[in-house]
Amino acid sequence: MDSRTMLLSVSGVLVLISLACGESPAIQLILNNKGLQYGKHIGAGWIQDKLELVTLPDISGEVGVGIFGTVSYTLTGITIKKCDFPEPSAEFYQDAPGFKTSTMGLSVAIEGGWRTRYGIIRDHGSFQMALFNVDVTSVVNLGKDPDGHLMVTSGGCAARVGDINIHLQGGASWIIQPFLDHFKGHIRGALEDKICPAVEEYILNLEYHLQAMNVSFNVNQDLTFDLPLSGSPIIDASSLNLGLKGEFYSTKSPTEPPFKAQPFTMPEQPSYMLLMGLSEFTLNSASYGYYSAGLLKAIINDSMIPPRSPVHLNTSSMGQFIPQLPKLFPDLLMNLQVYARELPLFAFLPGVVKLGFQGGIKAFAIQANGTQTPLFKLNVDSNFSSEVWIADGKLKGSIKMNNFTLKLAASEVGPFKTEKLEKLGGMVASLAVAKLNGKLGEGVVLPRMKHAQLVNTALKVEQGFVAVFSDAQVLLTDRGFN
Repeated sequence: MDSRTMLLSVSGVLVLISLACGESPAIQLILNNKGLQYGKHIGAGWIQDKLELVTLPDISGEVGVGIFGTVSYTLTGITIKKCDFPEPSAEFYQDAPGFKTSTMGLSVAIEGGWRTRYGIIRDHGSFQMALFNVDVTSVVNLGKDPDGHLMVTSGGCAARVGDINIHLQGGASWIIQPFLDHFKGHIRGALEDKICPAVEEYILNLEYHLQAMNVSFNVNQDLTFDLPLSGSPIIDASSLNLGLKGEFYSTKSPTEPPFKAQPFTMPEQPSYMLLMGLSEFTLNSASYGYYSAGLLKAIINDSMIPPRSPVHLNTSSMGQFIPQLPKLFPDLLMNLQVYARELPLFAFLPGVVKLGFQGGIKAFAIQANGTQTPLFKLNVDSNFSSEVWIADGKLKGSIKMNNFTLKLAASEVGPFKTEKLEKLGGMVASLAVAKLNGKLGEGVVLPRMKHAQLVNTALKVEQGFVAVFSDAQVLLTDRGFN
């Protein structure tokens, strides 16, 4: 094999690998077997409560009853009066990624009305029916559509009714009752034929709602959050993994950042129901969205400084740091424009979150006519480290400033020393960090959905991502789920 052929072969392999792998998810959501079994248990109880509110479709047919010929029948207004609903089994289904559920030995008592027609003879009345040993097995396949929505489709369904017992009332039921053995096979078959279409209709309804869900959200007027699936769901014997794009964009300049989401592997935690992994890429994409739109800047003026402060933003007060300033621009107010010189990036390391900030400060004197005269420009470099944890159902944290440096970058008033300004800036930054730590110590309540909440939640900062482990508690109401 010559070098050119080898190069083409290697290039082809790399292309195939890139196509197979797709883009790495910045967010991973994992449902463990513990969560699946809890969901199955809650779902079984909910179905048990709702079955008695279900009205089944009419069942019609014709039965030959020997010398009497053919009798047409219809069972109508069928309602479930009682149900012995054994808890189903549920498992992750790897053959075609999804779930497999089975309910065995279901018994149901139903009632309704009956009508029969034999030639020109018609009759009607009511009935009670018991279904015994009803078995239903269903497979739900999961996938991803081109827009990144989660797809659910039926991967197969099988239903079997073991036996039925029918008792008729009203009309000439005493005549028909002896012939019910002729009806039972037909009715059992008709019931079996209706169970799986009902299951598949529910799956279609769920798919309709999933397709209607947004995969992009406006966080505020400046940021949009994209959350489509980055690839097809991954299922093994013990878990379901959904990878999500998890990227913020500027609404004004929605461009891709100069970095990519890096793959990460969530640690196995089978004792929890749910796991979530958040890559540092997600936070950094938000930072890039603000930075690329020119929003990482602020104006500080004297009205924002406490009256009792020994330093104010005017040329006279700042003369203690820059002696020539009050001589060149006497008794003028000042503005400071604070901005990010470079893109601030978060780094997740084991046990700690780090953030570097390279900023700048431009100072202006405000003339009597409102004109702003440039005075000087400072470069400010600092970095911070933070610990985050979950306690008492709240996300909490603490921040530490590791360094703070301030240097003169340019000056329209001549050179001056920055040591005193650096000390002042460090004090102000330390006070701001202390105030922020007070808020972080109080914590932020974890998000809660309408019918569920996270419990027993833990957080761990890993290399490149944050892992959150949690159980869930479903809060069923009289209205159940919509």
